[in-house]
Formats: sequence, structure tokens, C-alpha cells
Amino acid sequence: MQTESEIKEMVRQKYSEIALQDKATNASSCCGAGGCSTEVYNIMSEDYDTLEGYTEDADLGLGCGLPTVFAKIKEGDTVIDLGSGAGNDCFVARAETGPNGKVIGVDFTPAMIEKARENADKLGFNNVEFRQGDIENMPVGGNMADVVVSNCVLNLVPNKKAVFADIYRVLKPGGHFSISDIVLTGILPEKLQQAAEMYAGCVSGAIQMDQYLGLIHEAGFKNVTVQKNKPIIVPEDILVNYLNQEEVKQYLALETSIRSITVYAEKGDKAAGCAPGSGCC
Repeated sequence: MQTESEIKEMVRQKYSEIALQDKATNASSCCGAGGCSTEVYNIMSEDYDTLEGYTEDADLGLGCGLPTVFAKIKEGDTVIDLGSGAGNDCFVARAETGPNGKVIGVDFTPAMIEKARENADKLGFNNVEFRQGDIENMPVGGNMADVVVSNCVLNLVPNKKAVFADIYRVLKPGGHFSISDIVLTGILPEKLQQAAEMYAGCVSGAIQMDQYLGLIHEAGFKNVTVQKNKPIIVPEDILVNYLNQEEVKQYLALETSIRSITVYAEKGDKAAGCAPGSGCC
């Protein structure tokens, strides 16, 4: 079994490779991980093209939702994007928060940070910045963000509990998040869980939906709401890379469901106090 540090290094290496690929290459893979079917990409991805702020050069085709659409971002807000990649969700958020707001992208892959900064420079945005760091311990002060967004990233992080605690820390009292992610409503076969490409490709790092929502409640958030919930079907041409024919049949017969969800939750106001262990107090 891999340690947290080994998983994080594997993901870092994969996403360093992805940062150097164009969208067309990523589009022929599973979340850019390589060796996957275009069918998964088409099912997982959402259409950004009609959104204000969409930047084609910053779209690596790695998302599984449109969190900014659901995030209730207002003019002048401070927004943090977790796992900001080449910056696309940050630029869409910037269109919502306007020139008087601020958007901070956090990513732990240096190649992604470099690419995102280049894109921001080309766009001439002086209120969008990118910081390298872990989303379990963001390089951001406490109680500073109005909104946190993230797109298909937390499932890649082994310690999701720490991520939600840090989201709570950085949000202002009364702030909220909207996060798109991959969850399960059944158990993946062990071979899929251990497959590096599937892990970096946003699938086998996922946890049970009930467990995922439970971590949000445990972190102290309120008004937890699933804003969108859609199934993701893994085609047989991907399954056969990891399972034999009999195992594929067994998997398809199970009630296992991989789902893309977008979840909203709020941090309480000052009167409600801080969640124990959140670091906000």
C-alpha cells in the first residue's frame, strides 16, 4: 500500500507531464492521465465555452464539473481555487468577482504554476495570482476568502479531512465553497484502486459519497448541499487495462457507481464559533 507522500509524488509527476501537453492530447486520455478512452473524457468534462472568462489556453480538459457556475461569486469577492492547474477556473471566477475582487490559485505542481502565471500575464490580470503549495496547508492566511472553489482535485489528495479543515480556516465567517469532485457509491475493485493512471486520472482516489459529505460536516460546515450529481461510466476499453474479462463482468454486474458531484457548504458566522481543530481560532 502506498504512503500519502508516495501518492502525492505520483500525482505531482503525472500533472507535471500534463502541464506540458495540449488540450487535444489530454482530451484523448482519462483526466489527462494517459492511456484512457475518449469516452471517459467526454462523460467527465463540462462545457466551459459559453462561460465569461473562459480561456482556451488555460483549459487542459481536466475538470469534472463547473464549480464556478454554482459558487455564488459576487462582485469584489476574494476567491481561492484549489488545484488551479493552468488557471481556467480562476479566470472564470475573475469574470464573476470583477477587477475589484481577488482570485488566488493554489497548486502544488511547479509546471502548472508556471503555465498559469504565463496565462495570467498574457491576459493582463493583476488581481489573479498563483501560489505553489499543498491544499492541506495552503499558503494563505486565515479568514480571508469569501468563496473557495475546486474542480476534480480533492479526490487526488490522500488526506481529504485536512483539506476540508484548511478550507474552513481560510474562509471568512459566513463564507462558502462550491467543489466539483469524483465520489463513489460502491467499492472499486482493488486493481483499479491501485492503478496509477486511474488514480491520477481522477477515479480510484475517490472515496464513498457518504464519507465525503461526512468529512465536510465534521469540519464544521453547515448547509451542506449537493448542487449537481451525475454518473460517470467507465467503458470496457479502460477496464480491460486493469481487469481480466471475468473481473470486468463482475465489475459491470455490481451496483458500483462513480459519480461527479458539485457540493456547496457554508462556514458559520462569528457567533457560531470555530470548528474544533480547524485552526481558525
